[in-house]
Amino acid sequence: MTRHHPDSLSLMEYSAGNLSEPHALCIRLHLDKCLSCRSRADTLDSLGAVVMEQQPRVSVSESMFDSILARIDSSPAPQPKAKPAPRINVLQKLLGEDINHLPWKRQLGDVSVMDITDRFPGQHEQVVLQKLVAGGKAPAHTHRGSETTIVLQGAFADQKGVFNQWDFVVLTDQDEHKPVAVGSEDCITLSVLSAPIKLTGTFTRMLNPFIR
Repeated sequence: MTRHHPDSLSLMEYSAGNLSEPHALCIRLHLDKCLSCRSRADTLDSLGAVVMEQQPRVSVSESMFDSILARIDSSPAPQPKAKPAPRINVLQKLLGEDINHLPWKRQLGDVSVMDITDRFPGQHEQVVLQKLVAGGKAPAHTHRGSETTIVLQGAFADQKGVFNQWDFVVLTDQDEHKPVAVGSEDCITLSVLSAPIKLTGTFTRMLNPFIR
């Protein structure tokens, strides 16, 4: 069960088509598995359609915008419905194979990575798959910019809690953490970074000049 979700502003930007392709992919992967967020996104799509029909005379005031967000956030989670038809596995389509069989590159300690930025031509963010072996620890680090992450397999924990499969998390340069893979599976995540991470450990910080 997903416990960490995109905020309403992110869903609104997704619905409006304003997100970059990598960020939109993270949202879509979450929506494919989260009934509650998918319902909220559908509501935003409907609102957007109404506004477009009323163009060009409709303007949305700041207070109305805040009211819409508040109503969406306060709406009760929908009751589970019949299982939807299978959706295309967009990630496997993008990668061409299962995430466990990728040509992972060992980075630091228990962490392996695969940079897939080149799959998104014209984008300015770095897009990377990261694998943390079961029970392993990632080096302590902070972020020079923003990092949007979705958990594709397994789970990790840090000082903010436990993040399970399909959980969604956004970190900024104000966040410092040291993720630990929990459970019996390797933890695999997809992250979109606006800037490289910054290692903060006593011995690892000297490696910062070599991190893209």
